Amino acid sequence: MTIGIKTEKREKVGKLEALRKGGILPAVFYGHKKESTPIQMKKSDFVKLWKNAGESAIVTLEMAGGNVDALIHRVDLDPVTNEPRHADFYVFEKGHKVEIAVPVEFEGVSPAVKELGGVLVKVIRDLNIKAEPQNLPQAIIVDISSLVDFNSQILAKDIKLPNGVELMQDGEDPVVLIGRAEEEKPEVDTTAPDFSQIEVEKKGKTDEETEVKE
Repeated sequence: MTIGIKTEKREKVGKLEALRKGGILPAVFYGHKKESTPIQMKKSDFVKLWKNAGESAIVTLEMAGGNVDALIHRVDLDPVTNEPRHADFYVFEKGHKVEIAVPVEFEGVSPAVKELGGVLVKVIRDLNIKAEPQNLPQAIIVDISSLVDFNSQILAKDIKLPNGVELMQDGEDPVVLIGRAEEEKPEVDTTAPDFSQIEVEKKGKTDEETEVKE
């Protein structure tokens, strides 16, 4: 999967806030045999690309001087708005494998959850893999239907990877397992009641309620 985005070289380094206020995202691309090159692009275009491509799809940086194929390597987010404010692109060597963390997605139904009331505990959200860029999957799919009881778990080595993809995670790392739901215990008030504060209704009429007839 390859997605293109229009970019241009950033001639003036610095004054990044001025670019951001104008809807432009500053970025840079680099690689093993590529010197660091500052670039810029429309922020809206990058947000759309990032949402669709993630960090495992090949991105073509379209520039006047020639296109460059790369991967989104790092995205710096604003701590307040959580929006991208800078991006790094890694230019890979064709024919060479790259190591990357790919999101794990779960599918299927676990009998331990559906029938036994267990809780699905997702231990690993991203799996470290290695592959040539054209073989990188956008996500690793894990079928949880094998989780049948409270002793069930899926280890990294149990996951079937696509052709051309190599596992770089420790094979014994648990990816997902079944936990027991904690039962809520009813709250018991152990404080002794203060009877001096309790009004007891008296039977019959009080002195004030009794009429005295002469």
